[in-house]
Formats: sequence, C-alpha cells, structure tokens
Amino acid sequence: MTAKKTAKPAPKAKAKTKPAAKAKAGPLFDKILIANRGEIACRVIKSCQKLGIKTVAVYSDADKDALHVAMADEAVHIGPPPSAQSYLLIDRIVDACKKTGAQAVHPGYGFLSEKQEFQAALAKAGIAFIGPGAKAIYAMGDKIESKKLAKAAGVNTVPGYLGVIKDAEEAVKIAKGIGYPVMVKASAGGGGKGMRVAWNDAECREGFRSATAEAKSSFADDRVFIEKFIEEPRHIEIQILADSHGNTLYLAERECSIQRRHQKVIEEAPSPFLDAKTRKSMGEQAVALAKAVDYVSAGTVEFIVDAKRNFYFLEMNTRLQVEHPVTEKITGIDLVEWMIRVAAGEKLPMKQADIKINGWAIESRVYAEDPFRNFLPSTGRLIRYNPPEESESVRVDTGVYEGGEISMFYDPMIAKLITYGKNRTEAIAFMREALDRFFIRGVSHNIPFLASLMSQQRFVEGRLTTNFIAEEYKNGFNAADLPPEDPAILACVAAAVHFANAERNARISGQMPGHEMKVGNDWVVKLDDLTYPVEVSSADAGWTVILKGKKQIVRSDSWRIGNPLFEGSVNGKPVSVQIDRKSIGWRMFHAGAQVDVMVYTAWQAELAALMPKKAPPDMSKYLLSPMPGLLVSLAVAGGQEVKAGEELAVVEAMKMMNVLKAERDGVVKKIHAQAGASLAVDQIIVEFA
Repeated sequence: MTAKKTAKPAPKAKAKTKPAAKAKAGPLFDKILIANRGEIACRVIKSCQKLGIKTVAVYSDADKDALHVAMADEAVHIGPPPSAQSYLLIDRIVDACKKTGAQAVHPGYGFLSEKQEFQAALAKAGIAFIGPGAKAIYAMGDKIESKKLAKAAGVNTVPGYLGVIKDAEEAVKIAKGIGYPVMVKASAGGGGKGMRVAWNDAECREGFRSATAEAKSSFADDRVFIEKFIEEPRHIEIQILADSHGNTLYLAERECSIQRRHQKVIEEAPSPFLDAKTRKSMGEQAVALAKAVDYVSAGTVEFIVDAKRNFYFLEMNTRLQVEHPVTEKITGIDLVEWMIRVAAGEKLPMKQADIKINGWAIESRVYAEDPFRNFLPSTGRLIRYNPPEESESVRVDTGVYEGGEISMFYDPMIAKLITYGKNRTEAIAFMREALDRFFIRGVSHNIPFLASLMSQQRFVEGRLTTNFIAEEYKNGFNAADLPPEDPAILACVAAAVHFANAERNARISGQMPGHEMKVGNDWVVKLDDLTYPVEVSSADAGWTVILKGKKQIVRSDSWRIGNPLFEGSVNGKPVSVQIDRKSIGWRMFHAGAQVDVMVYTAWQAELAALMPKKAPPDMSKYLLSPMPGLLVSLAVAGGQEVKAGEELAVVEAMKMMNVLKAERDGVVKKIHAQAGASLAVDQIIVEFA
C-alpha cells in the first residue's frame, strides 16, 4: 500500500462547534478515511472539508485517477479493480487507517457500509465507525431477522415466510401458500440485487435460482425469503437521525416509487401521497424500531404503502441512502455532518417539533446506460462532461470528471441531479431545465429517459407506484416516449446556429480584398423527416428567423460558435439545446430527444431528397452481447434446437446477472464465445442457422 498527498490539502480542523443546551460535545475528528469511491466518497469529503477535517481516500487500480482520490488530502492504494479484491477487504481498510492515522471511517453506502464484521474490526483497532453500532447492523442486516424484530417492536409488516428456503420446489410451495404474486428476496440483499417478482410457479422457480445466484455473487450469502407482493405499491421511506444520548428523530419521508428492476431512478421529498397523519404514524414506527436496536447515526426505514395508505415495513438500511440529498434540501440538515458529529459524541440540538418540511426536492440518478437498448450498461471515457451549474435550485453530486472513465467494475452511476423548488411543480420544471443542460459525451446515458419521466402526465400529477415504469413503458423505452416538443423551436435554433457559422466562415474565406463572400438568407432546415424553409438574418443580440411566414426571434447572451450548449430563448421562451457538429450537419439534443439536422440551400435540399437510404445489415441470426461483461455460462451447443424464450447465455455486468433468451425458434449453427470470456458490446456469442 502506498499513500500520497494531493496538491491542495483541506484546512486544519477547526474548534468544536457550539453544543446544544445542556449537551456535552466532544471534539470532532482530525482525520477521517472514506471507505468508498465515486460520488458518495466525494460527497463525504465535502462535508469533512466544511468541518475542517482532513480526509483519506482509498482506491483500486481502476480508480487511481478518480475524482475522490484527487479531492482527498491523502490516498491509499488497496488492490486490483474487482471490489472483492479491494473495497471489500476489511484488513486493507484497517491498515490504511493505521498507516495514515485516520481516527474514524465513513463507509458511505454499499461495499462494507452494513457489514458488522467491518464495524467490529474498526472497534478492535480503536477506530471510530461513523454509523450505527454492531447490534443495529446485525439486527437489521438480515432481512429475515429484521422483520421479526420489527413485528416485535409494533411495526406493521408484510405477510410472508421468513424462514430459510432450501430449494426452488420449497419456494414454490411457500409461494402457493402465501398466494401469488410474491417477492423472492435475498436476505442480505440491497440496491435491487437478489430480488424477483413471481406471478406463477415457473417464475418462482426461476426467480429463486436467479435471486440466490445474484445474492451469492453480490453478498456472499445465498439465503432468500418470500413475502406477499403488494399490488399498486408505493415505496416510501423515513429518514431517521439518532444520537448516543437517547434522542431519535424522523426527518420526514422520501418517495422512491419510480424504480426499474427494483432499483430507484427518481426520488423526491416529501411524498405527494402522504398526509400528515400517515407521515406521523410512519415516522413514529420508524423511531420505535430504531430505539429497539439502540440505533445511533443516520438510517432509513423503508415501507411499502398501498393505495389506501396502509403501510408495511420492508427493511431498515443502517447507512446513508443514495437519495439523502432530497431530505437535506427540504430540512436544511446536512446528514453527513451529523453522522460525523454523532459519531464524535455530540448531542442532536434539535427536537422532533423543530423538524419542518420546507419546499420540494427531486433527485434523478444519471447512469451510464443506454435507455434505447433496454438500459444496458455503458462503459468508457467521458470525452465531454459538463453538468449544469449549481445554485440554490440545482445540486449535482458526482464522482466523475471530463476525461475520466466509467469502469465496468463498479456501479454505472455518473451523478445525482437534485433540484429544489418552493413546490413540486417548480422542482419538476427545474429538473427538466437541468437535464437539458447536462452535457455528457463518450458513454451512453439515461438522460433521455429521465426527461421522458419528468414529462409524463401521470408523474406530474403524482400518481406513482413501483409499477410506474413497467406500466408507462410497456414496450420498453423508445424515441416515441420522449416529451412532445414543437420541432419549429429546434428548426429556429438550427437555422440561427448554422447562419452564425456560415457568417464566420465567410469572414475567414473573404479576408483578401475583392474576395468577400456573401452569406445567403434563405435556407432549408431538415430535422429527420421534417423540412422547414426558413429566412435568417442577424438581429440585436441574436437572429431573426422567418418560418412558415412568422417572425421568430432567437436570442442567446452566452452562446458562442463552438459552444456545444445553446442556452437562450425563442420568442421569449427559454430553451437549452445541446449541439454536436457533424461532418456536414448537426446533431441536436433537447428534452431528451436526439435529432439529426441538415441545413441546405434550396438547390442542395432538392439533391438531398434524391439520395437513396442505406438499409442496415441483418443481424437477426446472431445472439450479440448487449453489453460489455463476463460470459458466465452458455446453455446451448452447436447443432442444438432452441425454442423462443429458452435461456441461451448469462452475462454478468455491473454486478448484475443478465439472462439472454431466444427471441424465436431456431438451430444453433456456431458458438463464437465460450464461458469465461470477456465480451465487448455487440460481440457475437451464438450464430443461428
């Protein structure tokens, strides 16, 4: 292991903060190690810097140039890229603490954040763990035992079978007894891993097999349990905060119902569904459970809520949640700061009556994945990365930078985009604007999907369930699901941008006297299959575009030629458009939509209309790897007949098992890749006759 210092160390630790009345506050730590990576490591470092605490980052080979390494005062190398050989090795983290003199560890979320063995190892070494005690981690870390404890503490629980299930046939028997649909869940699971919904015996068998395999791979614990799947459910969680002096508070709720494959996509606070009575009841039950396990630090109690506001305990996360920023925005409480203060022995200065809900916050998870290809993970280098500017209404939590790499070894999150407004309508509007300004190139990303979600009328009205995405995108996500926008707006921006470039080119080419070039005013803008004849001329602080006989005023105070983000207005309406220069045209991005644009003279437009269109190659006879990853297994051999729906292969990527199935009946002609192979996206695995 080697330690290194960055060029800009954090300021020295400041004096103690002012304690609450009658509360004795101990000194804060001088140095904290963050046992994590990516955006959460950066997030913790920011709170430490605010408190004047020095920080230590840990990193694998894949993260040697990561942002969290650059931000920390010191960094310690802990192993190869696979997390099982680096971030999950307790002894490496403890050794890093000893080597750097770190007095405490913040685990972030994921990795070792809920491992009682980690907390015990730190305690043995005399290092503080910024989180709950071993008792709470143990009690709530096992989803089976936690439900028993919750029931004993008077918390509403979902009907189900909490015993360990030995095989798929026993799982089917139990599921029939409970009544379909059921949820098969890993006991040690989290983050949507090791979870399957089953509606019949066949799905239960497959769900049991997949959930146990995924749980074993992700958590080294293949135990699963089964519980009733609540129809029309909402996922609503209560944020709690407790100190070691007996004070436990609930900081309102977060609505996390917009999920895909059981992983949260959009979170907001407060919930548009809860009333004050239900909020109070849920909060009090969350506090009761926390007190039952002597909980100290920040934590989250998750509930499933039905259409009648009946709520049932799901699990307790004994750590910071990914979506914690929305709670911070509506309460004004820095959760990371108070995790640190509580771990240092400070008493919470606020009481339950002091916790108020102020405004509305929404968080969108920006992932490196392709929403147009069933959300397959995307890896590679961030050629361009320019998030929207932060303000009171916009916050960006990220762990990447322009030129950095999205690795295949870890979660594909690029950033969390949080917007805040005085009400939900304003928060949504700010989110749509911020998504338009989020500029990412080099990897595929889910911003088009997030923009589509924000425009869905059902989302705007707050009619949410955990089935929202499955119900609103029944055939998967495609371009038709993007928010409807007036294409004339893009035509006007394209005309203005092209005209500005043409004028500059004319000035460059016409520098010799007598060789001045004249830029015409009449153009034809072609947006995919739509054609708009336009007349363009310069105007004060912008351009005048005559389109369909109407004058459109395009303005921008900030845009300059070469700037890929056009922020301005069309007839006074604010608009943000991302623009990429192509060889003979433009590619424009707005409201999640991608449009290829050509700007022609009238004569060029006539010729372009005569050009034939090239047909794409037929790849229907191949099974292609939908993502870069590891070919875990092959279920077929050369010459074998397969039926539609049969399993062909399993590919592991981004810690998820992806089962590839036959789309139609056929015969295997050739196997192009063997189990254990590392696959590139679109690499051929199987060829059919």
